[in-house]
Amino acid sequence: MSLFQSDKTVTTELTLNQQGMAQQPNKASMKRSKPSYLYSIIGVALVLFILGVLGWIFLNFQKVGTTLRENIQFHAWLSTTNKKSIDSLTSYVAAQPYVKSSAYINKEMAKEIYNKDGNESWDKILDENPLPESVDFYAKSDYVQKDSLDKITADLMTRFPGVISEVQYPEALVTTLNDRAQKVGIVLLIVAILLSAIVIVSIDTTIRLAMFSNRFLIKTMQMVGATRGFIAKPMNVRAIINGLISSGIAIAAIWAVITWAESYIPDMKALRDPKIYLILFGSIIAIGVGISLYSTHRSVMKYLRMKLDELY
Repeated sequence: MSLFQSDKTVTTELTLNQQGMAQQPNKASMKRSKPSYLYSIIGVALVLFILGVLGWIFLNFQKVGTTLRENIQFHAWLSTTNKKSIDSLTSYVAAQPYVKSSAYINKEMAKEIYNKDGNESWDKILDENPLPESVDFYAKSDYVQKDSLDKITADLMTRFPGVISEVQYPEALVTTLNDRAQKVGIVLLIVAILLSAIVIVSIDTTIRLAMFSNRFLIKTMQMVGATRGFIAKPMNVRAIINGLISSGIAIAAIWAVITWAESYIPDMKALRDPKIYLILFGSIIAIGVGISLYSTHRSVMKYLRMKLDELY
């Protein structure tokens, strides 16, 4: 009887030990799988942050280029004092699609502008105002190109002969600005394409590593009869949530950088444009959620197609 009891005791202890050993790997695997989500969220957020900063620089570069072009002033110098002809020219210029703003500058206004620029007054030397009258305008950014400006100049000179003596603008500045903007734009575009490819690969790799720790769970659910849709749905939902969290972290970090940059360079506040931020942050959310969902779903389908032996 005592022998039977001792055997029973040994059997019970072995059973408990086996159960304990079975529970320990489960707990260990759970501990290993939980941090993987945290690491993937942080990893994806870091990659999105880098992409977002570059996107912010690229979009602001375009904004700066547009602002500089639209601050170039054009002068249509007048060779007549006929009020009707001047009014006709002023109305025509203001109605053109390439004009952002325009104004008629008479002699008194020209004198005020001349004096504001720090030039010495001629009142003690000359009795009459030597400055010519003009119709000044600022062109929209898309039209500040040499070919477009040549056409604009030719059109004004042809339509108003005897009214306009010359259309003047800083040609060298326009040429230099466009050349440099084109070169820098190409460089930024190449960097953006390369970084976007790196971002996609990095996020995909990060998500696949996170899903690697769940491969046995996926296979076990399949073996007990769960459908592919049933298995993939919660993981896809989790991928969307993780993508939103990563995007939120990246956006918060980017906004902190923008705020710091604007405090360091106050003139940058003038470049603030809600459309730019909407495009930038919307793209980050779309990329973060889209790639996370795609990589997660692809990994789940991959492990479902694999045999049990291939998971080791």
